[in-house]
Amino acid sequence: MAKILSHIGNIDLLKRKKTAFLCSSKTTSRDILKSFDWATNIPKDSCIISGFQTKLEKDVLQLLLKRHIPVIIVLARKMYKELPTEIQAAIDLDEALVISISNQPRNSKESAIRRNKYIIEIAETVVIGALDASSSLASMLRKD
Repeated sequence: MAKILSHIGNIDLLKRKKTAFLCSSKTTSRDILKSFDWATNIPKDSCIISGFQTKLEKDVLQLLLKRHIPVIIVLARKMYKELPTEIQAAIDLDEALVISISNQPRNSKESAIRRNKYIIEIAETVVIGALDASSSLASMLRKD
C-alpha cells in the first residue's frame, strides 16, 4: 500500500467509513447525470475519497463541498504549495483532508494508477461514476 508522504486537514477522516468515487476521463451525459444525482443524495455523514482529478470528479467535489460532505482528496503528486480556496474553506471546517502519496511535481499515468489503487484499498465502498473500457482505470479494475 502507498504511504502518505504529507497531509493537510482533518486526519481523523481516515478513521471513518470511506466511499471511493472514481471516473474515467471520458464520460457520457448519462454518467454525469447519474454522478450528480448520487452526489446530491448521499447521506450527510458520508466520507468520500477520490483523487478528484477528472472533470466529472472535480464537478462532484464541488457538489460535495457545497453539501458539507467530508472529503479526502488523494494527490498523485506532491502537496499543493497553496490550497484552492474552496478546499481550504472545507479544511477550516474540519470537512476535508488532502493527502499526497507522491513526491512527483506533476501527475503521471503511473502515479495516478498508484493513487487510484490506494483509494480502492482503503475505501469500504467503491462507486464508479464513469468507466471507459479503454481507460487506465478500467484496465486497473480488470486486474484487481
